Amino acid sequence: MYGNPQRRSDVDVQTLRREGGRWLKERREEAGLSQRQLAAKVGADYYTFISQLETGRGRIPPDRYRDWAAALGVPPRDFVRELLQFYDPITYDILFSS
Repeated sequence: MYGNPQRRSDVDVQTLRREGGRWLKERREEAGLSQRQLAAKVGADYYTFISQLETGRGRIPPDRYRDWAAALGVPPRDFVRELLQFYDPITYDILFSS
């Protein structure tokens, strides 16, 4: 049976999620947005969702990637490529390592 090697409880996964959260926070700050403003732009019901992501306690749903990329002023392809490093490093490595 297939087991998910990227469980939230795994220390390496937690570290990657925190790094991804820092990356998201940097993009938000570069865009000059508060957490509330970003939440409104991406259609999040609560700005605390942004805070959770920025501290590595969640993931952006894939169906929202384009909205996030637009809100942060990052081309969608670049946005997803960067997120994959943090959210799915195995797939990232297969696709982009040389």
